[in-house]
Amino acid sequence: MFQVREHFKLADGFLAQYRGQQPDWGPLGYITFKRTYARVIDLEQTRTEEYWETVRRVVEGCYTIQQNHCHALKLPWKPDKAQRSAQEMFKLMWDFKFLPPGRGLWMMGSDYIYKRGSAALNNCAFVSTDELDTDFAEPFCFLMDMSMLGVGVAFDTKGAGTLTIQDPQIGEYTHVVEDSKEGWCDLIRVVLNSYAGRAKKPAHVDYSKIRAMGAPIQTFGGIAPGPGPIIECIENIAKILGPRAGHPISSTDITDLMNVIGKCVVSGGVRRTAELALGDPNDTEYLKLKDPKLHGDKLTAWRWASNNSVNAKEGMDYSKVGAQTAKNGEPGYFWKETAQAYGRLKDGATWADEKIQGTNPCAEQSLESYEICNLVETFPSRHATLEEYKRTLKFAYLYAKTVTLIPTHNERTNAIMLRNRRIGLSQSGIVESFQRHGRRNHFNWCDKGYEYIGKLDKIYSSWLCIPESVKKTSVKPSGTVSLLPGVTPGIHYAHSEYYHRTIRVDKTSPLIDPIKKAGYRVEESVYGDNTLIVYFPVHEEFFDRSKTDVSVWEQVENVAQMQYYWADNQVSATITFHPQEAKDIPYILELYESRLKSISFLPLTDHEYAQAPYQAITREAFENGVAKLKPLNFESLNTDEAQDLFCDGDKCEINIAPHLPEQQEVEFDEKDEVRRPSGKEVGV
Repeated sequence: MFQVREHFKLADGFLAQYRGQQPDWGPLGYITFKRTYARVIDLEQTRTEEYWETVRRVVEGCYTIQQNHCHALKLPWKPDKAQRSAQEMFKLMWDFKFLPPGRGLWMMGSDYIYKRGSAALNNCAFVSTDELDTDFAEPFCFLMDMSMLGVGVAFDTKGAGTLTIQDPQIGEYTHVVEDSKEGWCDLIRVVLNSYAGRAKKPAHVDYSKIRAMGAPIQTFGGIAPGPGPIIECIENIAKILGPRAGHPISSTDITDLMNVIGKCVVSGGVRRTAELALGDPNDTEYLKLKDPKLHGDKLTAWRWASNNSVNAKEGMDYSKVGAQTAKNGEPGYFWKETAQAYGRLKDGATWADEKIQGTNPCAEQSLESYEICNLVETFPSRHATLEEYKRTLKFAYLYAKTVTLIPTHNERTNAIMLRNRRIGLSQSGIVESFQRHGRRNHFNWCDKGYEYIGKLDKIYSSWLCIPESVKKTSVKPSGTVSLLPGVTPGIHYAHSEYYHRTIRVDKTSPLIDPIKKAGYRVEESVYGDNTLIVYFPVHEEFFDRSKTDVSVWEQVENVAQMQYYWADNQVSATITFHPQEAKDIPYILELYESRLKSISFLPLTDHEYAQAPYQAITREAFENGVAKLKPLNFESLNTDEAQDLFCDGDKCEINIAPHLPEQQEVEFDEKDEVRRPSGKEVGV
């Protein structure tokens, strides 16, 4: 996929100063890192990476890609300059000035990327269904393919009405499912095409090659789920399309098919996924898909698997759809024409991105159909001056741009990605930056920083002999990555000044014993899902107000300002609102429609459910809790657990419904095949 003739290495003398050291972790930083991003580093699998080793892998991987790209094209490469540059990138990551996304922390520098392409380094994707009449199965297969790599996928319902569902003809053959993600996608493709009259449905499906439940998966961690999820998925496809034979495919059918595929991936053990549906605001059927009174059974079965939004247009009537949002937070909104016409709103309409058709699940990236995006996260609140921040932006940009140098395994995606070179330099801790630097000064940093990124893109694109990036900045919601330095996620406010942040850890995890020894509160999950709940006391250093103290109007204004001064893609934000503010939502949408590209809402409640992720506590409770803690010691641990591979934002992740069994991650590694001598044939 990507030929590596030589690997870049950081100097041993430079690395020596970091061996055995720990960075300035946030309250949950070290545990989050060891649980989620620390790879097994020796053949005996007795130890996982420490942070300096992860940073080394990421930085060396980044410069290995650059070096081999330059050598392949016979471009200038200066080893001494590259070494100095790589060392500076290492230091900035060590000091938590910027970080790659979780995908990058886990996968960058691994052999998988060189052999299988860059898709696993990217966060999110979008696919349109507007060509279902000529290409029925591919949008659904794309979602499954990318989801199994951990890439969140959004989709639209434009294909509604373009194709008549047929009663499938049965072929006299058995379809053998290979033990790979490609094998699962092939089965989905054949079955779906049979309902479009473009293939015969197999009389039987042989699942015997799929490794049994419990077999280890090396590439992404966790254990294999067995054939159960894909068997259920095929059964659900029949439930959806079978009764619809002779009818045009509807927005409901499209959404349901995408959801059952998403459920198939989630049922493999990734405890969260990312799917977003984009529908027509005038499609009443679509707007009612999650009405529990009408569709409670389907909502429980699979419709929980996507957040649902609408393609909004300036000048539309927001009263009906806005009133629905006011009840439960859905739908969200994406103004596609604004995203097509504008980069930063400050710069006026250029229509440089007019081919985009949608957005990613968290809605921070404009995307064409089959396009993927890679993100990188900066922390302005951890910088003292604009010049310091601009220096960080240089290396954050360089990381993101480097990811675009490796093609993916998908030809359609490559044709778009290699042309657009779209990246997303994001910010987290924005509210903390307001408090530390002042709101006006923060927006000035955004303005000057964006101009600087544009200059960098011209310089580095020229050096690498690739196109300049069509868009370069965004604000992602963050989540897991922001926990490492301990900053507030994206543009969102803190839960409170002092609070308990809970995380779920598998009962069998080797992390549990060190956590208990360090004195952290640990208790059984009330949902009986074989996990333990760990409580971490947190104090927000730059606390101003909590999310319950800030009006819905001020939150939206913050998003609009970041869309004006910083994001040429979008700002991902979930606007929280009190019950008395719900009536304002249609007016907010009307007044801000020309200043936003995307927005979503979430009602605040007066109660907290058991073991909630954020639980407010007093200063006294925080101080008493911290006083009892000892340093965490995770040396000599193998945390071979399923990774949080999807978009790591609290906004866009879809949690498994509490009643659904949590199994293991669906992912495959060609080096880690466990063949079973027998299996059963199942009629489709």
